[in-house]
Amino acid sequence: MSTSTSARTGAAQGRFDHRMAVFGSDDGFVATALPFLAEGLAAAGEPPPVAIAAPGLLAALRDGLGADAKEVGFIDHADWYTGTAANAVAQGAGYLAAHTGPGGRVHLLMEPDWAGRAGRSARESVEWIRYECLANLLFAPFATTALCAYDTRTAGPAVVDAARRAHPGTGVYEQPPVLVRELDAVPLSPPPRAVTRLAAAESVRAWSAEQGLAAADAELFARAVVAAAAAHGPVVDFVAWGEAPSCVCELRLCRAVADPLAGFVPPRGGEPGPGQGLWFTRQVCAYVDVRDGVAGDGARIRVQYA
Repeated sequence: MSTSTSARTGAAQGRFDHRMAVFGSDDGFVATALPFLAEGLAAAGEPPPVAIAAPGLLAALRDGLGADAKEVGFIDHADWYTGTAANAVAQGAGYLAAHTGPGGRVHLLMEPDWAGRAGRSARESVEWIRYECLANLLFAPFATTALCAYDTRTAGPAVVDAARRAHPGTGVYEQPPVLVRELDAVPLSPPPRAVTRLAAAESVRAWSAEQGLAAADAELFARAVVAAAAAHGPVVDFVAWGEAPSCVCELRLCRAVADPLAGFVPPRGGEPGPGQGLWFTRQVCAYVDVRDGVAGDGARIRVQYA
């Protein structure tokens, strides 16, 4: 049985329309997808709608569409949701820039890959819920209509419940800053007793190479830490621990990182501008955790390479 948690039809001009649907079978997915794609096909001035989902679901959808299948784009969600949640932001922004109509108009049916990286751990799942939440701010200027399809066979009840809070129109939607603050209230694991204090961000290169990172990876990791420090310094202390590939560097800061979108806003022209260094950090590192200081603990950015 398929249940859509958003019954709206049509995207408001110049406003991101972020919907959610939940299904538990191939037939349920097709029943959810067909009216949405038909809406996109009927939208004047829009390019063809695109379905991003697991291969088996795309095959079922092709059958359900019949002759209309040739008017719809199909993308394996493992090719779309690659790497981190921040990488997915870059993928989405790049696609909207290159393939949409005026104002970013297009209908995108999107099934997150909960059987892949997104669902492999509770921590990873939190990062993807953060992505869903921040999408409401990141893509607000675009007249894009996105339907996020959640398969209960791969996304468990906790994930679905959390995702409802990240989608307008579900009845339990939370404004992004509220939900992000809640996600960030979860304490980070404490550093191990044996840590290395580094003199500067550039020192990460030599240190991580000593821990077993290949030269190219050590260079990239160091650049990521330098970029974060330049955007949000001055840094009181650099503390590092771990072994390749999971090398960690924690930047202890003089001031809080107040912007919940820090590191998620795609830079114009491809290169981060002033204060956008955390974008590069998020693109190349597996985890970037920002904490603004609670219970007497100082603000910090924790960067883990892999």
